[in-house]
Amino acid sequence: MDGDAREQLTQITTPSAGAGPTRGLILVIEDERHIADLIRLYLAREGFGVHVAADGAAGLAAARSLSPVAILLDVRLPGLDGTEVCRTLRADGNWTPVVFVTARDDEIDRILGLEMGADDYVTKPFSPRELVARVRAVLRRADGPPRAGHVLSVGAVTLDAGRRRVTAGGRPAELTTTEFDLLAALMRRPGLVHTRERLLSEVWGYEAAAGTRTVDVHVAQVRAKLGAASPIRTVRGVGYTADA
Repeated sequence: MDGDAREQLTQITTPSAGAGPTRGLILVIEDERHIADLIRLYLAREGFGVHVAADGAAGLAAARSLSPVAILLDVRLPGLDGTEVCRTLRADGNWTPVVFVTARDDEIDRILGLEMGADDYVTKPFSPRELVARVRAVLRRADGPPRAGHVLSVGAVTLDAGRRRVTAGGRPAELTTTEFDLLAALMRRPGLVHTRERLLSEVWGYEAAAGTRTVDVHVAQVRAKLGAASPIRTVRGVGYTADA
């Protein structure tokens, strides 16, 4: 990065005196400095504070101590890799939205990341504007306005939209932000068959170019967490429905 660009980066990412609050702190766990700097630049332009960690262990410590509103997490990190960072956070009960950054051709990394509890992913090389849009979409889902008293029930599963709580067979189920919104989308219209493309648009906020495999992995995760009480049914060749 040349001197002018680095000066611009410093000006953008350093809060000015009297500046108002940012939209929250984004934790970027990325070992490639030029990529981390680019992400920092674009997030700062959108009003986010940014903390960068260059390896998995430092990123995990930062996630625990800084309480970020979202985490951008590279999969291939030195030492503790991204999937282990995400796995550890979820095991700790930390449900901060996570967006994985993966290599373009490495579907295994993407699927594994989603199975570990990631909310979304982008592939390298990526458009910085797309990455920021994904972060904002995840935060909109996480911070959407509560709807007090709006409770959905299908079979033995109850979803409280205001409190963002789910119970299955009388037991609480811990879902990520995206898993919760996916289940809510299905339960809002029980019996209606949703195509994968429709779910991508409604839940993730983008079109089918992102890949419908994302939907399948999240559905599998929700089913696993709800166990035998899960109301989600597969309609072969079409999509999914919630039915008692």
